[in-house]
Amino acid sequence: MIFCVEDDAGIRGMMVYTLKASGFEAEGFEEGVSLFEALTSRKPKLILLDIMLPGEDGISILKRLKRDALTRDIPVIMATAKGTEYDKVTGLDLGADDYLCKPFGMMEMVSRVKAVLRRTDRKEEGEILQRGDISLNDAEHIVLVGAKKVDLTLKEYKLLRLFLKHPDKVFSREELLSLVWGEEFFGETRTVDVHIGTLRTKLGGEGKIETVRGVGYKMGDKP
Repeated sequence: MIFCVEDDAGIRGMMVYTLKASGFEAEGFEEGVSLFEALTSRKPKLILLDIMLPGEDGISILKRLKRDALTRDIPVIMATAKGTEYDKVTGLDLGADDYLCKPFGMMEMVSRVKAVLRRTDRKEEGEILQRGDISLNDAEHIVLVGAKKVDLTLKEYKLLRLFLKHPDKVFSREELLSLVWGEEFFGETRTVDVHIGTLRTKLGGEGKIETVRGVGYKMGDKP
């Protein structure tokens, strides 16, 4: 999923249409408020972010994204007005992955998106996540508790990786369904409870996945 934040409805519609025609899922937002509302329930692979927006501008939005543990690793491509070198440098210094100069061609946009995703996918593939005695090697798709290998289903693996990436963050069942099973999944939240239960069992005493009553789950303190 690619999020496009652009206040011009015509440009936003063309961006979303072109991305979909290029094989991506895409959704458009007019300003920052609706973007952050969407981010509470789903996480995109990349955000295309215009700098000149009504209300909160793109630079301020980028700062917020990079401060939050849940969103700081989302790649961001900034859209800047032609000749505004200061905005480009500021965006890159704050953690933007690339920029587009307006007006830009739709095929250039798609090319930049693919290039950034290739770079970030390669970075994530070699990532090793650890908390306590739990170690997850994303390159080799291996989970260890101490020196013992633990066999997980794909959904259990994705749940564990999400918790390890965002320790101490509380995820609702609906968030977990969206992030792990996908937006097209129409099953019940009970599915999450069942998988959390089997994941805890397989991790044994190290499986510090806590239930937050009335909210959801989080990875708790290491033993």
